[in-house]
Amino acid sequence: MYFGGIEAGGTKFVCAVSDQQQNLVKKISIPTTTPEATFAEVFEFFDQYELSALGIGSFGPIGIDPNKDNYGYILATPKPGWSEVDFLGKIKERYAIPVAWTTDVNAAAYGELKKGAAQGKKSCIYLTVGTGIGGGVVINENIFSGIGHPEMGHMHIKRHPDDDYEGTCPYHKDCLEGLAAGPSLEARTGIKGQDLPEDHPIWDLQAYYIGQALMSYSLILAPEKIVLGGGVMNQNQMLMKIRQSFVDQMSGYLETPPASEYIVRWGLPNESGIIGCLLLAEEALN
Repeated sequence: MYFGGIEAGGTKFVCAVSDQQQNLVKKISIPTTTPEATFAEVFEFFDQYELSALGIGSFGPIGIDPNKDNYGYILATPKPGWSEVDFLGKIKERYAIPVAWTTDVNAAAYGELKKGAAQGKKSCIYLTVGTGIGGGVVINENIFSGIGHPEMGHMHIKRHPDDDYEGTCPYHKDCLEGLAAGPSLEARTGIKGQDLPEDHPIWDLQAYYIGQALMSYSLILAPEKIVLGGGVMNQNQMLMKIRQSFVDQMSGYLETPPASEYIVRWGLPNESGIIGCLLLAEEALN
């Protein structure tokens, strides 16, 4: 028995197959080009296996309501050529098996809860900070959704008093992503994030915004664990700064575990999403 997983990103598709014991059998990376070319490579890979179920975590936004016509579609994405692509429909047309369908960050949150930094908990938030900011939520061991999936990077936040940058988000300008994602760092400093020195003051500003967002998520959802991933976790100084910013801005209002235990680095670096997809495939079969 084999399970398939697709972590579909705007830059690359990670496709993997695991066995009945969730041991990884094979994993490949496919560049995200046109839908036709990308799906052709996806099918070429999975056609080699007799899959029992498949889990998909896709870049978004995506349609997640089975009662709507856009269920299974990638919606208004800035990725050229991918808006209104019937992702799930193409997969189901090829493989007559159960398929789990969610966002890439939801899959990562699920992977971290089951096998990563949030093991043993029933709820967690996973936030990735890099070129963009996205978040996934698991509550009572189930991925959370409502009228849509969470878009945690696009919440409005209180601007730092010393920050007059307009923001990079094409939709909202100064939402969390617009003020704290990688492009905002480069736009302010003229230096790519990975090249900025550890003592540059921009890191304190980014920590202020991320810490504020984590406070808001905690006040609304009260998760047992917050897991941080993405490029920001390559900056070793940032985890401490974010924790301290969270504590300072929470001001003792909500009782949480110590920040060193509550806000943690991902336990499955660069693997959270695909592992979550494979686990969701098994859930879909069961």
